[in-house]
Amino acid sequence: MFNQIILLCRPGFEKECAGEIMEFSSQHAFPGYIQTSDASGYVSLVSSAEQNTAELITQIDFRQLIFTRQWFACDKEKLALPESNRLPDILNTIKSFDETFCDVELAYADTNEGKSLSKFCKQFKPHLLGALKKNNLLSAHSRWRLQLFFTDSLHVNIGIAPVDNSAADSMGIIRLKMPGAAPSRSTLKMEEAIHWFLSGNQQNELIKNGMTVVDLGAAPGGWTWQFVKRDCLVTAIDNGPMQAALMQSGMVEHLQTDAFTYTPKKKVDWLICDMAERPLHVSRLIARWFTNQQCSNAIFNLKLPMKKRLAMVHECIELLHQSLTAASIEHTIQAKHLYHDREEITVCITTKTTIHR
Repeated sequence: MFNQIILLCRPGFEKECAGEIMEFSSQHAFPGYIQTSDASGYVSLVSSAEQNTAELITQIDFRQLIFTRQWFACDKEKLALPESNRLPDILNTIKSFDETFCDVELAYADTNEGKSLSKFCKQFKPHLLGALKKNNLLSAHSRWRLQLFFTDSLHVNIGIAPVDNSAADSMGIIRLKMPGAAPSRSTLKMEEAIHWFLSGNQQNELIKNGMTVVDLGAAPGGWTWQFVKRDCLVTAIDNGPMQAALMQSGMVEHLQTDAFTYTPKKKVDWLICDMAERPLHVSRLIARWFTNQQCSNAIFNLKLPMKKRLAMVHECIELLHQSLTAASIEHTIQAKHLYHDREEITVCITTKTTIHR
């Protein structure tokens, strides 16, 4: 039985990650308390009544956690390892789980100290995989992934995560390469958002050749570029200049006008927006586009305040949900603090008419 859940997050957002998991654990009447420290890059939810956290981790929908990148159930006590031949102690602990695993993930906190473990984990993983295979502990049909979380090379938490209710990518980080032709690094935010919020089938269905997009606050075109490369027609709204090469594609119309007053001539497939404005101000703007029947879907960023960030996120999402519901628009709202986000979260809204187009 496991008595702890470890949740990985962006350093500096431990409070939001902790507040969120406590909200969900309370909804499931799970008695627990938080252990964390500032800028550590992870949070621990510990059972205060010795209840099994492996059950809780299957009951809470992982995709509803905005500030958690990856999570797993484990024992609250770290396993202390010898300086040499660490494998036997780790293997004995794994055998005690009486379970098989589809895969294994070796993780560490996304901090400078944590990243120093990257080389160690890469070198150690093949040895661990070999031992797991030799002991028949790997099965492609298992619903569990084995998780090892190293705080240093001599201390590890060993646990499990449900494959269908955790991040598919190691440590919850989608690895992307900066496209050389893209106008800015912000393009990675949009690429990550598309991969996170939309399945492969949804991407093929919802972002097609000839679809129309409005990009509010577009310059120099990092977000526009992602839709142009997917053969969409983009109207870029910004007083600043767009990348010349992007404009030469012939698929972008650049209007130097106010993003808060611009209205399209007809309904567009996508509204995208990455502006340094107050989150409630942006949320009201996005809500108006939907309720005025000016867009079918949207991806946008909400820049968070320094304090009460989780409360602000709840307020913005509730505003959007209430506005679309009042307008009888069937919708899905997803939000995530993506790896390429900093002091903001990314939100995706899709409507039923487009999901089943």
